Amino acid sequence: MIRRWENTIYKIGDFIIAIIAWFFFVSYLKKGHYLPESFDLHRLFKIGLLIIPFSWFIIYTLFEQYKDVYRLSRWVVFSRTLLLSLVGSILTILIMMTDRSINFENRVLIAIFRYFLMYFGILILWKMIYLSFISSRIKKGVVGFNTLIVGGDQRAVELYNDITSLKYSLGNRFKGFIHSNGGRSNELIQYIPQLGGLADLKKTIEDESIEEVIIAIESKEHEKLKSILDDLYEYENSVLIRIIPDMYDILLGSVKMNHVYGAILLEINQEMMPKWQIFIKRIMDLSVSIIMLIILSPLILYILVRTKFSSPGPILYQQERIGQNGKPFQIYKFRSMFTDAEAKGPQLSSDDDPRITAWGSVMRKWRLDELPQFINVLKGDMALVGPRPERRYFIEKIMARAPHYKHLLKVRPGITSWGQVKFGYASTLEEMLQRLKYDLLYIENRSLGLDIKILFYTVWVLFQGKGK
Repeated sequence: MIRRWENTIYKIGDFIIAIIAWFFFVSYLKKGHYLPESFDLHRLFKIGLLIIPFSWFIIYTLFEQYKDVYRLSRWVVFSRTLLLSLVGSILTILIMMTDRSINFENRVLIAIFRYFLMYFGILILWKMIYLSFISSRIKKGVVGFNTLIVGGDQRAVELYNDITSLKYSLGNRFKGFIHSNGGRSNELIQYIPQLGGLADLKKTIEDESIEEVIIAIESKEHEKLKSILDDLYEYENSVLIRIIPDMYDILLGSVKMNHVYGAILLEINQEMMPKWQIFIKRIMDLSVSIIMLIILSPLILYILVRTKFSSPGPILYQQERIGQNGKPFQIYKFRSMFTDAEAKGPQLSSDDDPRITAWGSVMRKWRLDELPQFINVLKGDMALVGPRPERRYFIEKIMARAPHYKHLLKVRPGITSWGQVKFGYASTLEEMLQRLKYDLLYIENRSLGLDIKILFYTVWVLFQGKGK
């Protein structure tokens, strides 16, 4: 449960400080003779009050400064605020320089430094005072997080004792534990209640309003880790997931300490891509889709005509696919098969599929049938890059053999993907499972750089005519 009131105060404080800093900076510009006597000072104040605070708010939201204040690290906030304030101050002055009536002359760097000093100085003082107050509430036990331990053997007992024996609270309020080995060697029950087995994990999280799950399974039980994480994937935006690391995790530098006096725990990174990258990715998706639909409009018109006369049936083909968070949507394609192609039920296509028309085969070779999916991107159903969306029928077949497929549903499906570049259209369930490995790897390493690389290789594959 996110403490909304404390978060609201934190945001309002940032907003007010942006206004105060702007007031001081405009006053400095006036006293420093940056503004001519005839300059409308009140207009500059008003414009700043309308734009500046909201701009800073958007920047900090995109760079994840407004998560639950009880989960924020003061050092991370300090370093990130320093960088964002400096970059934002530079951009503010550069934008102001477009107004020729403001006389910066050779004092641009001085203006940037002054605004940065005023804004960052007041802002960081407020943030450190407020976050220190928040930290003290956690340490005193005034505020806590409903915590569930997965595991009940000696390792779980040691973890529980490590956390509860600390001088200052880390905020963990243990509601109980889920046993991971069916109840054998049930040592943790002498400290906290057992709330069931692995089959009860989801129900327990919901019934007990769990905010943090600590996986404390024995080394010999690590084969269960994947299935536990599969069960927890749908709670990744609301539940913090930590795990006791092995020595190789520590040696590889995977363990990051936020508390000097804290238990050694590895936090499962739930943020697959920073918010600012997600924002830019969406802008890129929209921009590229609009540009491609305009540039390729003559080709699209030609495909419309050829598809119409290639065989009886509609030009556009719609089919239900499963998108982000399991939400169904209608995917658009130029029809490449005869109208009764699936009279016998859902089937995967192959190289010599008799259901594909002669023109359809040409389109699929160059992936021209996928062009209408730019409309899906504009609607928000899809992205340029992401795991290819599947039908529920095939998803159920895949998940029967690979339950971790559900992780692909965390993101928007895409027109192209790493798996698509490697395998093209999947002709068998085995190929779908092979493609799954690459799509999962993409999910865990998602970034703008990787998206651009996949787009580059997609274009390269298309130029070679290897769409299939």
